[in-house]
Amino acid sequence: MLYLKAEKLDAFLARAAETRKLYVPVDSEPGRSSYREWTPGTAVSRGLHTTRSAKDFFFPQTENLAGFRVEDKKIRVIDPRAETEDFAVFGVRACDARSFGILDKVFLADPVDTYYENRRRHGLILSMSCRRPAETCFCKNFGIDAAEPEGDVRFTDDGDGWYLEALTEAGKAFLDPLADLCEDRDPAGAEAAKEKTREIVDRLPLNDLPVGKFGGGKTKELFDRPEWAELSEACIGCGTCTFVCPTCQCYDIRDFDTGREIRRFRCWDSCMYSDFTKMAGGNPRLTQKERFRQRFMHKLVYFPENNGGEFGCVGCGRCLASCPIHMHIVKVMKRLGEDENEQ
Repeated sequence: MLYLKAEKLDAFLARAAETRKLYVPVDSEPGRSSYREWTPGTAVSRGLHTTRSAKDFFFPQTENLAGFRVEDKKIRVIDPRAETEDFAVFGVRACDARSFGILDKVFLADPVDTYYENRRRHGLILSMSCRRPAETCFCKNFGIDAAEPEGDVRFTDDGDGWYLEALTEAGKAFLDPLADLCEDRDPAGAEAAKEKTREIVDRLPLNDLPVGKFGGGKTKELFDRPEWAELSEACIGCGTCTFVCPTCQCYDIRDFDTGREIRRFRCWDSCMYSDFTKMAGGNPRLTQKERFRQRFMHKLVYFPENNGGEFGCVGCGRCLASCPIHMHIVKVMKRLGEDENEQ
């Protein structure tokens, strides 16, 4: 099995960056990192999570969809799309790697979102096992193995370097020309590193969420629970949870007059905002309780109802770390997971 020593990482990334753009997590301040394009001298973060997920590479926060310009009393439609360059994203954790499959179910379903499809076709995922999962992690509840992330190439961290596995044909094509920077090692070392990760995950405090209380077919049982009113009282509707979430896919489409043309663009939106889904006839969710309920019912009931039981949450823990009043999906699951006669 291929093994990359830690001291060879820069050489590995430099070679990889010769064939495609390469993005790596970089610390912007202690405890906070984000993806940046790799250039010589870039220090790769060894932290667990980037502040925002790798979702941005396929579903960016803002993107131009079309332009409109009046020329000789005719409207010319301008298509701003260009073929996406090949790129790779290094250090994607198991939760984020799973989130891409959830987004695929939304954007690659008929009718296919060609903007998203273009990026997915050109993007390569270099995933990395979690050697030190955090207490805010709860991916195991959703069937995600932090030791074996999905992707094109898997990096299994043993503290001194990484065992490398190509998981797709694209991953193999990427890894083969870089094999000379690696050495051969017994796969038993990778398995030992994975078991250490799983032992840590098994001790995390959020492994016992009542997932069985949620899922498809639970709408009638959960929709009118009285706890929604109390839980939503603390929520300030800031939308932070939706913007750091790797699986949230809500967006708005707006037009902007540049003075030369009308530019139509897409931007992230949040179901926590009071004007979300507002139409000419009004807004179907007028209260904070209704908007709060919508967010969590979608993650835990509506999405699995329509997607073979797969939940719309990957347990990354970003909302736990980011919510200013600590009202997040874990608290909702624990509270609604209680039997009403136990309260």
